[in-house]
Amino acid sequence: MSEGVLDIPSMRDKCSPGEWQARVDLAACYRLVDLYGMSDMMANHISMRVPGEETFLINPYGMMYEEITASCLIKVDIAGNVLSKPDFGALNYGINRAGYVIHSAIHEARPEVACVIHTHSWASMAVSALDCGLLPITQTAMRFLKIGYHEYEGVVLDDAEKESLVRDLGQGEALILRNHGALVVGRSVGECFNWTHRLELSCRSQIAAMSCNTKLRAVPQDVMEETWNNYQPGTRRPYGLMEWPALLRKLDRMDPSYKT
Repeated sequence: MSEGVLDIPSMRDKCSPGEWQARVDLAACYRLVDLYGMSDMMANHISMRVPGEETFLINPYGMMYEEITASCLIKVDIAGNVLSKPDFGALNYGINRAGYVIHSAIHEARPEVACVIHTHSWASMAVSALDCGLLPITQTAMRFLKIGYHEYEGVVLDDAEKESLVRDLGQGEALILRNHGALVVGRSVGECFNWTHRLELSCRSQIAAMSCNTKLRAVPQDVMEETWNNYQPGTRRPYGLMEWPALLRKLDRMDPSYKT
């Protein structure tokens, strides 16, 4: 074992090929969220549905995003039962309760969703605390013209909040969690990361523009609507098809240990 690296036994022979691929993709997503400056140490969570099952994979609570691997991920069912996890030794990591509540709610209500990303980035937290919310002041932000909002109800530990989370997300791809952060879903891990990255850019650019203390340039409503429509699934190819393989190559050049 290398210094500073957890010695986690491989789960590859203990799961189906479909589950292993989901594990590899999810581990890559954790590394990428950290690489692009959207992680919060060991807080937050990204989940991935196991193909053909009513189960999903999520991070062990206690590991940094930069050290997540395919084998360290924990498999749970919609009811929150841990179905499989590696031997973490004395650390005996489990899952975060808030992670289970948020992600199980979405996976149960939206069967077409493969991946869910929840972040506490500085930019998304800042926008979540603004009464105006996310403003469509850039082309990228216009992609989120009809983004949903979820009012803050405290740390998400109560199953009762699942109903309002699902209602506020609706059939959309992104949700601003008021005074909290952001939640994004996708039909693939690549699509979900793409939406998350673009939402982060939208939040950062808004905070930068508002910090200049000058009037923001408005865009006509019809132009914003047309721009929003150009980003919709029925208008263009799914997001992530082109980017995801390239992102995996980027990780492979930097550190391929996510695949272990």
